[in-house]
Amino acid sequence: MKKLFSYFIILLVSSLLISESNAAPTAKNTGYFILKVYHYSTAAQEASIDSFLQYSYLPFLQSSKINNIGVFKAIANDTATDKKIYVFIPFKSLKQWEGLSAPAVENAVSGDGGYINAAYNKAAYTRFETILLKAFPLMSEIGPSKLAGPKSERVYELRSYEGPSEKLFRNKVKMFNEGGETALFSRLGFNAVFYSEVVFGSKMPNLMYMTSFENMKSRDEHWKAFSADPEWKTLAANREYQHNVSHIDITYLRPTDYSRL
Repeated sequence: MKKLFSYFIILLVSSLLISESNAAPTAKNTGYFILKVYHYSTAAQEASIDSFLQYSYLPFLQSSKINNIGVFKAIANDTATDKKIYVFIPFKSLKQWEGLSAPAVENAVSGDGGYINAAYNKAAYTRFETILLKAFPLMSEIGPSKLAGPKSERVYELRSYEGPSEKLFRNKVKMFNEGGETALFSRLGFNAVFYSEVVFGSKMPNLMYMTSFENMKSRDEHWKAFSADPEWKTLAANREYQHNVSHIDITYLRPTDYSRL
């Protein structure tokens, strides 16, 4: 009887594993991303952050075999009280990320006195936040931007989708992957930079993704085509994927001259 019960358990576990592997798409990416957001208020702080990123931090990351780093500023920065600079850094693994600890960075770029050695009453920023992201399974490897137009006109659209609960959040992630939402973005030429779920951040449960366009007109045309697409209408009407987003934040960004994306 014991042997029969053990055999039944083995069959059950095997069946579940096979079912799970059949239901899930083939993973193409297990990478992680960091989205570092600098908050600042003065032109002097902006210049200090830009100098540090362009001449110290990005060269250090590239020397550590990390490429395709994006640096962006919000299009509305000029009129915002709380101004922001967004730094996107792709990692192949958590181990690679752990190898670039804050002390390691400080030691490598210690010559940048305006940022690293800023006085307590002349801080280089107001504050910064770090968001750890995990790539969606169907997200291809990060590569150079396919956009050809001037950087000053490009629009990078950062979207944050918060879920009303962990279960419904996972449902939205499934909608992007198994449901085919990322494939739809690809078919319509949205030039995605990344698709990911937030592992650690101030707003959770949450997923974030970024698409890119030659200019704002192109951005509007792409979203108009997306909204009218029959595949999207079918997906959006699917009862399986209802009420899985409770709040959306949309931020329009432009790359800095020294951004690698």
